[in-house]
Amino acid sequence: MQFKDVIGQDSTKQKLIQAVEEDRIPHAQLLVGPPGNGKLALAVAFAQYINCGHKMNTDSCGECSSCRKYSKLIHPDLHFTVPVIKTAAIDKPTSSDYMAKWRTYFLENPYPQYEKWMQLIADENKQGSIYVDEARDLIRKLNQKSYEAQYKVSIIWLPETMNLTCANKILKILEEPPEKTMFILISEAEEKLLSTIRSRCQFIRVPKISDSDLQVALAPMAAQTNSNPAIIARLSRGNYFLAQELMQNDDLRKFNLFQFMAVMRNGYGRKLAEILAWSEEMATIGRVRQMSLLKYCGELLRENFLHNLKEPDLIFMDDQEFEFSKKFSPFINEKNVILLFKEFESAYTDISSNGNARLIFTDLGLRVSKLIRL
Repeated sequence: MQFKDVIGQDSTKQKLIQAVEEDRIPHAQLLVGPPGNGKLALAVAFAQYINCGHKMNTDSCGECSSCRKYSKLIHPDLHFTVPVIKTAAIDKPTSSDYMAKWRTYFLENPYPQYEKWMQLIADENKQGSIYVDEARDLIRKLNQKSYEAQYKVSIIWLPETMNLTCANKILKILEEPPEKTMFILISEAEEKLLSTIRSRCQFIRVPKISDSDLQVALAPMAAQTNSNPAIIARLSRGNYFLAQELMQNDDLRKFNLFQFMAVMRNGYGRKLAEILAWSEEMATIGRVRQMSLLKYCGELLRENFLHNLKEPDLIFMDDQEFEFSKKFSPFINEKNVILLFKEFESAYTDISSNGNARLIFTDLGLRVSKLIRL
């Protein structure tokens, strides 16, 4: 992965390159930003640049032995930590147990999404975590001598999924790593990290990809799918992964829209039987998809509120969503938008904490029926 392979983010690239040029490479960095903006791709490109044998002013060479190994994610001094799951066969899982799948997933698309990664390694009722055995394994690896690189690099994707024991166990090595060892943490919810972890890292906020940069990146795929890259770039809000899904007319987005329409219509009609039936159905789709749905519903509430306020320049909806919102948006107003959003946010938190999905969705449906008429 080279910097040239990362969409946009020129300012962040320059900041990282400058740190190398001035020999100010921090022992721990925390890259924070919204999903799909290339944080992880930047981290890999940065690690490759640091260890490149013939680095240039703006990028790694892409041809030396180190770069070739980085391009396949097989460099012995590059270590990935990612959320994993426990299974009957793997009771104490670490990222090493899933590394073959992770390499394939990342190399196919270096803008990974947590939900898609879970679908690859788990059934839909399981959520990934970074367990304490990961910390032990990582400490062991990083305390060994480098095989061949100038820097050993540990990239931790979504450190907010660490359990508390794991997070506490890596604090010491994160603060005082072995010589020529660097941590790069990639977070989409830094507020969930321990303050002691945040304080040990240099903080870099990575913005969403600009619409202009995203349009350029989408142009080849747009030509194949007969899509308008300008519209897709706007709808995806700087999220390259989402932009790809929109171009491919993703079934998950259609499913989420249909369920949003169902809960709102059932709520407005005070249709108790339908609300209960909807809750039963949502309880069966698996926690990863449940979380995706609730997050989507919160976003669509925002869009309908802005539609109701006649703010077209701030609206991000596709044709199907916009068509539904023509008649629905008047029901999302100043009296209920925040209350509704909090209900979906609360349901998301409860689902992510492994709450009883049937009860959570039933309660959500009933609360929507009360608030939608305000």
